[in-house]
Amino acid sequence: MSIVLEGVSKRYEQQIVVNNLSLEIKDGEFFVLLGSSGSGKTTVLNIIAGLVSAEGGRVLLHGRDVTNLPTQARKVGFVFQNYALFEYMTVAENIEFGLQVQKVPKKERQLKRDELLELVGLVGLGDRMPRQLSGGQQQRVALARALALEPDVLLLDEPLGALDAKIRGELRRSLKAIQKQLGVAAILVTHDQEEAFDLADRIGVMSYGRLVEVGSPRDLYHRPQTEFVASFLGTANILVGQTEGKQIQIGPHRFELANEAARFSPDGRVQVVFRPEDLVLASSKTSLDCAPLGEGVVTNMGFNGPSERIRLELPAIPGVRAIAPVVPFGKQNMVIESSRTAEQAASLPLSVGEKAWVGIRRLHALSHPGMSFLVVTDGSLRSQSAISLGGYLARMAHARTVLLGVGDDENLLDAFLQDARKQIGSGMASIEVRTDRAPTRFAIARSIEQRPVDLVIVGWRPVEGMGLAEQTLQVGDHHLLLAAHPGARFEKALVCVASGEPGKDDVMFAGRLLRHLGASATLLNVSSSAPNTEYQHQQIERFMAGGVHSLEMFGVPTQIKLRNGNPQTEIVQEIKEGEFDLVVMGAPLPNKDGRFSLGGVIEGVMKDAGNCSLLIVRSHYHKNTINYY
Repeated sequence: MSIVLEGVSKRYEQQIVVNNLSLEIKDGEFFVLLGSSGSGKTTVLNIIAGLVSAEGGRVLLHGRDVTNLPTQARKVGFVFQNYALFEYMTVAENIEFGLQVQKVPKKERQLKRDELLELVGLVGLGDRMPRQLSGGQQQRVALARALALEPDVLLLDEPLGALDAKIRGELRRSLKAIQKQLGVAAILVTHDQEEAFDLADRIGVMSYGRLVEVGSPRDLYHRPQTEFVASFLGTANILVGQTEGKQIQIGPHRFELANEAARFSPDGRVQVVFRPEDLVLASSKTSLDCAPLGEGVVTNMGFNGPSERIRLELPAIPGVRAIAPVVPFGKQNMVIESSRTAEQAASLPLSVGEKAWVGIRRLHALSHPGMSFLVVTDGSLRSQSAISLGGYLARMAHARTVLLGVGDDENLLDAFLQDARKQIGSGMASIEVRTDRAPTRFAIARSIEQRPVDLVIVGWRPVEGMGLAEQTLQVGDHHLLLAAHPGARFEKALVCVASGEPGKDDVMFAGRLLRHLGASATLLNVSSSAPNTEYQHQQIERFMAGGVHSLEMFGVPTQIKLRNGNPQTEIVQEIKEGEFDLVVMGAPLPNKDGRFSLGGVIEGVMKDAGNCSLLIVRSHYHKNTINYY
């Protein structure tokens, strides 16, 4: 193997930016690390190059452990996005620079320089200065300079990002041809999916420091193993279906099960993935030559050259939940993305507002992961609430669960965990028991770094401070449940929301959880003063009506309450009047330093909420406040 990474990790202050990443890259392979900005992919490249030190794990290049070696001893070639050429040197001098530093004889340097100029298509331009070259030509010089020292591996950090589309396409072809001709292993970092598909032998998809999935471009697109990759690569329609023998059932519709489908959850739920080009549109049900999904209305159309993109709204199918595209807040109809060729468009012209039947020609099924919980116990009376409530929720939601025991006394901790395991009981999708002798907040952070979860459940008493809750929210992207009563069974939930985008996330996660419990919900909006304008009043009414529709889409009966006054006072009053056993509130935005502070309304509500548990929901807007390099 040319490159081997074993459990590599890197943290900047409180944020882990590369999380226990392991990867093997073959000799001569062109590997692409693909991810959105902030996913940690550039940090991985810098760790391989030795520009950044790893805090854990090993880096091996052609069998050599280079983890602790300086950059110049690793034999890597690095091409940066901004070229990093010496402006006061000619093209030839730039290419020869590394050879000159290593005191390679002049004739040998010149011979190597001329070979590289020919290789990258710049013969005759050696005497020019970088400013006299186009962007594409400058990047070719940077590539030639990186190859001059005959590196064992080639590292490319978004080298084409600053170029226009046409030049990028031409340079991609040249880059792939040069890499194959030399046979050097290469890793390219990019957020451009077209670039990744065009260049890669294999792609590794990263998200928040984790390597989510690795595979060939074709396999990742047509047979993804995770919901994240299915929705991240291209456009995907994802529905929750049910297995019936060798078929998949989506409401009343049945589809043959693909042979390569993943294992399914014990209750038979599956995520069904079909790409826009896997759909067929027809004027009638009988005109379809594949299994029908339903009749939809065209809501949007686009044209991108080789294909026509069409978005349709279909009536909701009973018992079926749409994951992607996301159902618009407050609506129940499913949204489906379709694409078709010019020939197909000519045979059935469509325009916005017209109806068409939708059929599925091909689909892929993922094992439905359900939800994942982390239940924390230290053997105290406080943590009994987390164990009791966490076990109940995990059984009802069919969630994968990690039971984390924390404490200094190993024997006592084992006894706590045995009792906790018995208390949680059977009927779980899966349960894993872990122990950690570190302080609770560090133990939680380590567990989440190893395996991210949807929800962390910890015990809570109103007299305690919010420190642990704030620290738990600080790591990962999970939500937090503060369990206040060991015998609680959520039947009535108070969902406190402010109208706005983060509030939509609060509603949607509450729906995901409450749908498994048969609970009802009250959607509460508290205004510190009466709306100043009729528009503001209507905006709140529209938001609340949308929230009701969204919760009822999950099967959660919902009513609306509007209050004016001090938010803390009004929420506490509503809790007492409504006898709720769960309060759902959105996490505040982090401070400028990225830390959460739950003082104020949330802390005040919890101190006066009695035996009511609190679910703190993190909006996806919080992710944008964390800086991953």
